[in-house]
Amino acid sequence: MSSLPATLDLASPGLNLDAYVKAVNGIAVLSVEEEQALANRLYQEGDVEAARQLVLANLRFVIYIARSYAGYGLSEADLIQEGNIGLMKAVKRFNPEYKVRLVSFAVHWIKAEIHEFILRNWRIVRVATTKAQKKLFFNLRSKKQQLGWLGQKEAALIAADLGVKPETVVQMEGRLAASDAAFDASADDDDEMLVPSPAQYLAAEGTDPAEIIAMMDASSDEISRLTQAMHDLDDRAQMILRRRWLDESKATLHELAAEYGISAERVRQLEQAAMKKIKAAMDQPL
Repeated sequence: MSSLPATLDLASPGLNLDAYVKAVNGIAVLSVEEEQALANRLYQEGDVEAARQLVLANLRFVIYIARSYAGYGLSEADLIQEGNIGLMKAVKRFNPEYKVRLVSFAVHWIKAEIHEFILRNWRIVRVATTKAQKKLFFNLRSKKQQLGWLGQKEAALIAADLGVKPETVVQMEGRLAASDAAFDASADDDDEMLVPSPAQYLAAEGTDPAEIIAMMDASSDEISRLTQAMHDLDDRAQMILRRRWLDESKATLHELAAEYGISAERVRQLEQAAMKKIKAAMDQPL
């Protein structure tokens, strides 16, 4: 198993994002068998090293997911760091008996952490980041108090005075004039004039980890019921159902009739009787 260089932190990209991404992409993706083996070690033995390897092998997926949130004006490194926290939580809760790949399970935890981070920082928008922008920010605020809304001539004069481009001045003026938008729509807003708020489109439906686990539990229960119902059938009925419904190359009634030395109609009757027993077992209350 590959590992990150000692100078890079597993949970956070730090200052050198490019080096972090390159290192993460150099970590081999686990095969289904390797992932299952590590997941079993973690789940059954509490093997911390197995958990570490599972996290390492899935860091690339966190980067991919985090980059889909690039339009929120937040640092990509911060988004990745929050996503990594979600991945670690998912690994801790991952049960290999789910029979799904870890990334399919973890994607909901990763997105949940990123969503929470965006919500906490929705209004913390950095108006100025570079040294030139910070200088322009503080000087333009004082000049605007004297000049009001800037025209092209005033913007050019300020740009020449501060050593920046006129379009940079116009852009910064727009940032200063912008106001925060509420994450949740106000109850007093007119529905006809209401602009969709971030709360209406930020979180996708069906990504609540609790709902996902509930669905998995229900699916696991159905599989358990089906397995038990099949076990309760006699050997011939089991084989008929498997050959007719479960095998990749499904047998015909006449093929099974020839094998068992009975009529095709009798095979059909046995099949229907077995299906009724299966349905009755599946319909039993929890």
